[in-house]
Order: sequence, then structure tokens, then C-alpha cells
Amino acid sequence: MLPPKAFVDAISAQASRLFNGESPLSRHEFEAQFKSMVQGALIRLDVISREEFDSQMAVLARTRARLEALEAKVAALEAKDAPPAPDTSPIVE
Repeated sequence: MLPPKAFVDAISAQASRLFNGESPLSRHEFEAQFKSMVQGALIRLDVISREEFDSQMAVLARTRARLEALEAKVAALEAKDAPPAPDTSPIVE
């Protein structure tokens, strides 16, 4: 992964070449090249798509819910198997 300054410098250099081109580009060609340039720069970063992020968040939420359910079951089983606490109430005669 590029350090932030190197990433910004690389994008800046590519944008400068695109803006200072010798032949004028149509708006469509310019947008296509700019989009390609930005996508290429983002690929070099270690990022994921929003869809992948949302998918992983859903997996994490399900995993947390299952973990909490298992923790509750273990606590219930431990409470069931624990010896009863001694009776400390005073003896009344």
C-alpha cells in the first residue's frame, strides 16, 4: 500500500498529465480517462467496495448474535452444574 503522500503525489502527477494533454479531449473521453485513473489509484490502496463492507458487517452481526447465544447457554449450564450455595440463614428455635 502506498503511503498517503505518495498516493496523493501519484494522483496529482497523473491528473497533471491528463489536464495538460497536447490534444484536446472530448468531455466523454476526459471523464473516461479520469475515472480510469482514479480507479487505478484506488486499486493500489487496500480498500474494499461498499457492498463487500456491508456484507462483512452482516456476517459479523450474525456471528455476534450466535456468540451471545452460546455464552448465555454456557452460563446457564454452569449455573445448573454449580453446587448450591450453603444456607447462611440464622437458625431460629
